[in-house]
Amino acid sequence: MSLIRAFIAIELPPELKKELTKVETQLKINSPPVIKWIEPGSIHITLKFLGETSDAILDDLILAMEESVVGVSPFKLDVRQLGAFPGVDRPQVIWVGVSGEMEKLKQLQKNLEKNTEQLGFKRESRTFSPHLTLGRVRDGARPDDIQRIGKLLNETVFTALHNINVNQINLMKSVLTPNGAIHTFIGSTKLK
Repeated sequence: MSLIRAFIAIELPPELKKELTKVETQLKINSPPVIKWIEPGSIHITLKFLGETSDAILDDLILAMEESVVGVSPFKLDVRQLGAFPGVDRPQVIWVGVSGEMEKLKQLQKNLEKNTEQLGFKRESRTFSPHLTLGRVRDGARPDDIQRIGKLLNETVFTALHNINVNQINLMKSVLTPNGAIHTFIGSTKLK
């Protein structure tokens, strides 16, 4: 038995990843060098971060995913404006927001929380806030850098032309490297 770092997510269409690459490139040009940018090819919507997970229960996780999609038909999501957690006045995480059929998305995430908790995974204490993480502001960023990032986010226009057709969820392995996380597909469950 070995441990892997795992999560359950919704994959993004290639066209949207291209648009996220464009907006990241635009932001990088004008932002201070205190942001750790996420490789656009690995951006996804996290439904449940599992953390250190025994590879012995991967089949059980796939079953939990199958139980979680019962009663949730395929749905559409749209991406919207840039934002930041906890806010653009104090950005720590830079993101693109998600809208669309949010009730289905929230039901799916709630089902996953319940079914993975039965496998021993702790329930997330924060409210589910679906988003696409573009970058994280590094610790120790100066106040003027923070202010500059907030101003940049307010001034940058982002309008994606592609929506996300959610018809499956994926179990993923994440390996952290100095150049960022490398995500590997483990398995998926289709929405019916």
